Amino acid sequence: MKILIADLDKSFISDIQRTWSLADTDLLTCSNSDALMPLIKNDSIDLAFIEVPLLTLENMDLVSYLKEKNPGIEIFVLCDSKNWPGATSAINRGANSFLMKPVSVGQLESTAQKIQSQQQNKSTHQLMESQVLDSLLGDTPEMRKILKTVYKIAPTTSTVLITGESGSGKEFLANVVHRYSKRAGGPFVAVNCGAIPENLVESELFGAKKGSYTGSTADKKGLFESANGGTLFLDEVGELSAATQVKLLRFLQSREIRRVGETEARYLDVRVIAATNRNLQQSMLQGSFREDLYYRLNTFHLQLPPLRDRKPVIPTLIRYFILKYKETHGKDIHDLEPAAQYALTKYSYPGNIRELENIVEHAIVLSENGVIRLEDLPEQVQDEAREKQFAIPHLKNPETNTQIEASIEVTEPSPKPTPAQQPPTNDCKNFDEPSGEIISLEEMERRHILHALSVCKGNQAELCEKLGISRSTLWRKVKALKIEMDGTET
Repeated sequence: MKILIADLDKSFISDIQRTWSLADTDLLTCSNSDALMPLIKNDSIDLAFIEVPLLTLENMDLVSYLKEKNPGIEIFVLCDSKNWPGATSAINRGANSFLMKPVSVGQLESTAQKIQSQQQNKSTHQLMESQVLDSLLGDTPEMRKILKTVYKIAPTTSTVLITGESGSGKEFLANVVHRYSKRAGGPFVAVNCGAIPENLVESELFGAKKGSYTGSTADKKGLFESANGGTLFLDEVGELSAATQVKLLRFLQSREIRRVGETEARYLDVRVIAATNRNLQQSMLQGSFREDLYYRLNTFHLQLPPLRDRKPVIPTLIRYFILKYKETHGKDIHDLEPAAQYALTKYSYPGNIRELENIVEHAIVLSENGVIRLEDLPEQVQDEAREKQFAIPHLKNPETNTQIEASIEVTEPSPKPTPAQQPPTNDCKNFDEPSGEIISLEEMERRHILHALSVCKGNQAELCEKLGISRSTLWRKVKALKIEMDGTET
């Protein structure tokens, strides 16, 4: 960790240089204003202790400069009783806190050690998160490429444009970029630009002065100011009006905003991540989106594929959403009916991850006895499933009861061929008799149901339980396969 300590008291700086003992730190010290600017221009700094008189150099706000040059930097102001108002002003501009002088080297080391520990914990947490993200986003070549790019661009201040179908996980990916950035300790503010009435967009984003519009009874802080020191996620950025696009472009160029009704500019340390399901290049050709704004936003472009193109991730997402919602709805979900599992993995998800999440929550609410059944899923999911018999492991960890350890893999049982010339019967021996020929899956399913009917002696409730399907599903199957419920074929 690189630490800057700047104070006009030369003896204080000498004491620090002589006695500083905190391990794994690189110390930069300065006791005059002339040496300070070259120091901060040439080095990347993680933590700074700066005396109030040094906070303004060459008519420049040092706090704002350091925050822009070193995203995630922690700044502590050194002050005394005479200049503590200057420390308060610095905090309003983004400094973390102040330390009243006289301050000992031990106090500085103690503060630095806390920040150092926080950064180490953050690194460990991010390493653990990266392993989870590989599973949640999808272990496909395309998604691995996206994640590799995310890990590279996250520590920078560059703007990012995320495109993809509605519900494909654009906000989730934006949050990943934020959490892997140096500003992860700051706010992550998400706003859907298309959900704000057009006449209120500017005041919501940039704030407004009291009386600047009808109903404005107090000064209003905008979402840009709320995101100061962190990340602002602008979803559906293609919905912004031409006037708002101009203001957004101005911020990206100068890092300054003006509240509606004000002339004073406010400097903000905000990283912008934008997202859209629109084709912005087409919008540029149509004149509804500014070309210069597009290129400002498009420093890095992440194109998220739809869920149907990364189906291997669906079982992991199912487990994730079960864990997310089972406690919310007071349900101890420990099993997933095979037919329900098959339906969930085969559905096309036109609404992408958001639709999958809603489907899982829907199923959890309707589930009984800790089991998600096929009939607990929405009709459109049931209709798309072929509803065959599959094996599935239990989802609940019996030791912790909190994590779902087993994978939800859809594995279709290998059919055991039967001599083609011999007519099917309810006899179990005939069902398992070996043959060199391969029968169709439909014929295999019909013989399996006939065998199950024989074993259950026509008991429909027992039959449905053993097959893992509902009575309505059983009825559709026997009708389609021309099976009489007395165990004979039609």
